[in-house]
Amino acid sequence: MSDSFIICSNLSFSWPDDTPVFQGLSFTVSGGRTCLVAPNGAGKSTLLKLIAGELRPGGGSVSVEGVLGYLPQSLSLTSGLNVAQVLGIAPVIAALDAIESGDASEEHFTTIGNDWDIEERTRAQLDRLGLGDVPFGRRLDTFSGGQIVSLGLAAQLLKRPDVLVLDEPTNNLDLGARRKLYGVLEDWNGCLLLVSHDRALLDRMDRIAELDRGEVRSYGGNFTAYEEAVRAAREVAEKNVRNAEQELKREKREMQQARERAARRASNASRNLKNAGLPKIFAGTMKRDAQESAGKSNEVHAARVGDAKAKLDEAGRALREEQKIALELPGTNVPAGRTVFLGEHMQVRYGERAVFEGQGVDLVIRGPERIALTGPNGAGKSTLLRLLNGDLEVEDGGAKRADGRVAYLSQRLDLLDLDRTVAENLAAAAPEMPEAQRMNLLARFLFRGPRVHLPVAVLSGGERLRATLVCVLYAEPAPQLLLLDEPTNNLDLVSVGQLESALNAYEGAFVVVSHDERFLAEIKVDRWLRLSDGRLLTTGPPKSA
Repeated sequence: MSDSFIICSNLSFSWPDDTPVFQGLSFTVSGGRTCLVAPNGAGKSTLLKLIAGELRPGGGSVSVEGVLGYLPQSLSLTSGLNVAQVLGIAPVIAALDAIESGDASEEHFTTIGNDWDIEERTRAQLDRLGLGDVPFGRRLDTFSGGQIVSLGLAAQLLKRPDVLVLDEPTNNLDLGARRKLYGVLEDWNGCLLLVSHDRALLDRMDRIAELDRGEVRSYGGNFTAYEEAVRAAREVAEKNVRNAEQELKREKREMQQARERAARRASNASRNLKNAGLPKIFAGTMKRDAQESAGKSNEVHAARVGDAKAKLDEAGRALREEQKIALELPGTNVPAGRTVFLGEHMQVRYGERAVFEGQGVDLVIRGPERIALTGPNGAGKSTLLRLLNGDLEVEDGGAKRADGRVAYLSQRLDLLDLDRTVAENLAAAAPEMPEAQRMNLLARFLFRGPRVHLPVAVLSGGERLRATLVCVLYAEPAPQLLLLDEPTNNLDLVSVGQLESALNAYEGAFVVVSHDERFLAEIKVDRWLRLSDGRLLTTGPPKSA
């Protein structure tokens, strides 16, 4: 499989409204593990769909050498399917069962082909992904989101692909499932291209392909090596900009000085000619010669200024725009030890099934605690957040009380009015804030110029996160307790960094559900809770893989 590759040649693609996504994009992905990085909205998922053949390019071509396996970011699977159907092995299993029952029809042998070992091979693949004991007849609607992702990956691996394309494969995976995935991909010896924000996964890559301003640049090494290369390039670009700015100032100053010298010489020459009493024809000739000399000098200096401006423009194009946000949030301060939430015997049932063990869970949150809620997929973490937010009521015998405003950022980032602009949403959240202050605040969250007036519905995932954060963190009154459910899902790494900055500036209490170890370390979690088998336990941070 080492000869497998992906080639995109002069690729172009636009949306139905003629908005261009790519124009003349060319690059090659060879064997090994490659991660594609770019900001949200740059077209990473669109590019993967073009490679997988789910979208047709407007121009150019895509060539894939070998069998292709593709795992999209969102799996559109029917809930009524069972495991065998999801994995694509149901017809072979049925044919094997028929032959074992004595039906030796030729069609069964045709269906099986060379897959006589399909059950053993499938069990081995599922076991590698932590699903070894799952019955083939189990329905899809009984699995968690993370388990469905693992099943989708297993289905692609069973194709024995030469080229594997994965879009955010760790989304919704718990820590154990992520580590299983890391192991599978570390053993991969074909051509792998993936999109992910998972730092632990990115540091297992062989190379990073950066999609930036319509080009793909390849960097050897893992993501840490890529960051170091980008940082070094930025330092060089910043130095070049400073040098170009200084050169432009010097050339402008010299041009001005030359003009002033020429003006003085012309004035002196005019007086001297007048005093010398020369004939007018000679005086006119000398005056024209002086003007031509001054004009040539001015042209030389103007050309130098133009060259200096061009150098500054070139240096500026090489300088990447800084995408960091710096905040102060004194309005969110919660005094140490103050109780912001108290819950006793909190229990919820779905039909006859109780989510939590016994009478339910107890939880006290005091400011300004920074709590990470972990646990396996399907343990009830999102249900617990909805209880804390008041979306669900506890059964009789239980009680809960929140002191102060609670804000809940769900996985869907659905707090804002999609039809309103970013500015209008902030005005609704903070009506007493002067408009000039709101505009300044939005600029600090990287909303400037016309983007302030875009409807939320058209924003990328990273932009929608920033819009939600500014409206939540500066709302009136400010939240005392933040609840975040897998907030880094579908975010590019720049947006994850912006979220980390916002949470580090936040002075209230928060509870965050996340399986992203790097993210949890960056936001300085100081209390760890684990929900498993219906019990809420106090733990420490997970051990690194």
